[in-house]
Amino acid sequence: MHEQILIVDDEKMIRDLLSSALVQESYVCHMAGNVDEALSILSNRGIDLVISDIMMPGKSGVDLLKELKTLDTDIAVLMITGLTDMTTAMECIHLGANDYIAKPFSLARVVLTVKNMLEKRALELERKNYQNSLECKVLEQTAQLRRTMHELNHAYNSTLTALVKSLDAREKEVGSHSERVMNLTIFIANKLGIEGEELEQTAKGALLHDIGKIGISDNILLKPDKLDEAEWVEMRKHPEIGYAILSDIKIFKIPAEIILSHHERFDGTGYPHGLKGEQIPIGARIFTLVDTLDAMTSDRPYRKALPFDKVTDEVIKHRCKQFDPRIADIFLSIPKSQWEECVNKKFF
Repeated sequence: MHEQILIVDDEKMIRDLLSSALVQESYVCHMAGNVDEALSILSNRGIDLVISDIMMPGKSGVDLLKELKTLDTDIAVLMITGLTDMTTAMECIHLGANDYIAKPFSLARVVLTVKNMLEKRALELERKNYQNSLECKVLEQTAQLRRTMHELNHAYNSTLTALVKSLDAREKEVGSHSERVMNLTIFIANKLGIEGEELEQTAKGALLHDIGKIGISDNILLKPDKLDEAEWVEMRKHPEIGYAILSDIKIFKIPAEIILSHHERFDGTGYPHGLKGEQIPIGARIFTLVDTLDAMTSDRPYRKALPFDKVTDEVIKHRCKQFDPRIADIFLSIPKSQWEECVNKKFF
């Protein structure tokens, strides 16, 4: 397809001269005697390059140049100027003209300049099209990657939930203890201003808190009677077993710390490391309280669920001992109805 050139000059002789030379080079030429005619042609034609005189009656070539760059930034522009108007020519370059030639000009020089400008324009358009195509491909691949990651995340969460349900079923938990304490943990974490990735990881730590019980013998885990001292030694290993299972996986760094510390106590009398106060990860401190809430308000083989008031008494009694006082105070400030709504069950 031949390039389209618009020649704008108030002198017909110059327009004809330039057109004749450029048509011989197989360019398609259009001519305008002033800026208004030029703009009319530009609105109806796909122009690749404009050759414009700077000094014309009425609107000048500078005025045309300014309008051109608002119409189509890809149009190449060659300005024609007199020898005494070089300052204006440089202003045109600043405004976006690609080059200029001074009168009197050589037709051979004009043809060569036009050829170079159009070749450069073609390369720039090719680069721009390639960049646009590349950006589209990146957007498509990013969208596909997001879909894949969403599917993987869904599968990953479903797998975790299934694993946790199987652990709860192994211990003959009524309903899903692990999912309830996860929801309760999220509820308190929100009150503490924990959000985003930290909230998500804290929730996973609560959900997976007992994963270490995979390594505990059924003879101990499911024993209907009280455990003896040796059996308690084995049972108390489950936080470290859970930590060992997950700690080498980068995405489980925060959950693994919560799992390791979920039996620590605020006063330092917990296990496995006797951590005290804020040495205990915040997620584990939250979990300690919500685990007590769920355990006391759920049926057990050896007793029925206890009234919610008993939980309140327990939290008050062990504030600053088993429980972080700040978390205990948050718990005590929330009415029973909100806790019931959180776990979707009624307390006595």
